[in-house]
Parts: sequence; C-alpha cells; structure tokens
Amino acid sequence: QVQLVESGGGLVQAGGSLRLSCAASGRTVSSSPMGWFRQAPGKEREFVAGISLSGGSTYYGDSVKGRVTISRDNAKNTVYLQMNSLKPEDTAVYACAARQAYSGRNTVYKRQEEYDYWGQGTQVTVSS
Repeated sequence: QVQLVESGGGLVQAGGSLRLSCAASGRTVSSSPMGWFRQAPGKEREFVAGISLSGGSTYYGDSVKGRVTISRDNAKNTVYLQMNSLKPEDTAVYACAARQAYSGRNTVYKRQEEYDYWGQGTQVTVSS
C-alpha cells in the first residue's frame, strides 16, 4: 500500500520560508514521478511543482515559479518543496502526489489526473 505523508507546514509571515516534506512508503520515491499541489478555500486544486523520476527535470506553476524548488532524496525516500518569499496568497493545503507509471525518466507531470497516489496534505498559512 502506497502511503504519502506530508509535514513541515505551519504559520509563517509574508516573506518567510518553509520546507515541506513528503515521506513515501510502499513505493520508493525513486520509482515515481512526484508532484506538489495546493488548494486554497473556494479555489480549484493548483499545480505547484513536479519532478521527474530521474530527478533531472522539474517544472513549476506560474504562480510560484522562482520562489519554490522541488527536490528528492532517494536515500530518505522523501520529496521536498522549498518555498521562499512566501505571500499571503500562498496560503493553502499542500499535498504531494506520486504517479504509478511514467513514459520517460525525464517526464514531468502537471495535471492532478495524471497522479495515482496522494497524501492528506499539510496546511500552510502565510500572514501579512
């Protein structure tokens, strides 16, 4: 059974930083393309960042580009989302996701329907 557990969320002031973690079990991070999504109250789920199976390719949503970095640590079976220069509009529940299949080691997936496994999410609140 694949399990994804996020951690690292919390309350931070605007301009601050957070690093979210997504620990995987049942399937190794190295075997899965991974992604981060977020959902704010009353809004649709939004793609934040994705990383290919190889770890060599990443892609970011327009709203966070330049402020976030996705990475993986295969030894720890964990994916990270480093977030800097946080804004109040970044407030949301952040969830990580894993895809079962891949078409290439450098393919990044950006749509929520392309992912098969999801964590429950961690709350990030950015105060002004």
